[in-house]
Formats: sequence, C-alpha cells, structure tokens
Amino acid sequence: MILWDKRPFSVWYPEAIIFFCGFVLWAFVFAWHTEYTRKPLFTFRIRPLLFAGATFAGILAALGMHWLLDPTLRARTPQDYPADFLHWLAQTLFTLSLVELLLLFAPFAWAMRLFRNQTVATWVTVAFGVLVLGLRSNSSPTPLPALLILVLAILRIGSAFFSVWFYLRGGMFLAWWLAFLIEARHLLTFSGW
Repeated sequence: MILWDKRPFSVWYPEAIIFFCGFVLWAFVFAWHTEYTRKPLFTFRIRPLLFAGATFAGILAALGMHWLLDPTLRARTPQDYPADFLHWLAQTLFTLSLVELLLLFAPFAWAMRLFRNQTVATWVTVAFGVLVLGLRSNSSPTPLPALLILVLAILRIGSAFFSVWFYLRGGMFLAWWLAFLIEARHLLTFSGW
C-alpha cells in the first residue's frame, strides 16, 4: 500500500476494503473448494511431471509475454509495470495473494458450489477472467486496438484454463508457482533483456 503512488484516499481505506473482500473471498475458497471438488487446497506432494509441466508452461508464457506483448502494453500503460525491484516484489505479492484469489480460487469455488461440475466451473472461471479483462480494458484512459484486445482475451482464456487445470491437480502451491513464474518475467527487464 505504501508503494501505491496515486491513491485517491488515505491508506487505511483501501487496506480495510482489501481485508474485508479478501476475508470473504477466502471464506468461499476454504468453505467450498474441498467439499465440492473432493480435492485438497494444499497439495504438499506434487508429482514431479506435473511440477515440470507447470514450470515449462510458466516459463513459456513468461517469455512469450515478455518479448511479444509487454513492449506494446508497457508503451501504452507504463503504470501497470513495476519500475524497480521493490515495486516488482510488491506487485508479485499482491498478485499471488489477491489477484489469484479474485480471478482463480474464489470464482472456481463459487462456481463449484453453484454448478457442482468441474468442467462448468472451469469455464465460468475462464469467463469471469475475460469479463474482468474487458472491464479493465474499457476503463483504460487510452483505448486499446481491437487486435490487442483479442490477443489479450485469447491469452486470458488460455492462462485461466491452464491455471485451473494445474490448480485442480496440484493445489494452490502449483497455481501460485505458475503465477510467480509469469510475474518473474519483469526481472528480465531489470536485467536488461
């Protein structure tokens, strides 16, 4: 919160909102995930092949985004990219703790509770991610080109689908590992790649 440069309110207000929303969303996850999927949230023994697949997918996605997508988006919305290592650390921790909760864990748990079908819950989670992308694109001060929005939507569909897939097979730790690898692409920028 301290690194949030342009906040319209004092820091206690977003902290209170994030704490309340996070509490409710985590309550969804802890109350419904295990009951309706019959799978644990935390898997401590992840199969090596599954871990290797998540690592490969994360590195491939990170490199693809770093070289193909980030240069265009960084020129349009530089405020969405970390300026230094401290901002990267804050953004990564925020992504792992709240963005994954908002876009993956809570929507999936809610959809499992509502539909009681993993396939439907997966696609509801994917659709929710695309909806959030659309709302974010629509609120951007500079409109994005249609082709870029299409690429972002395809990327969001693929990343949400694979995130749910790895989450169901390896638990939260594997989903967080995948998200961490994708966020680690910013370290390449700091090192001059």
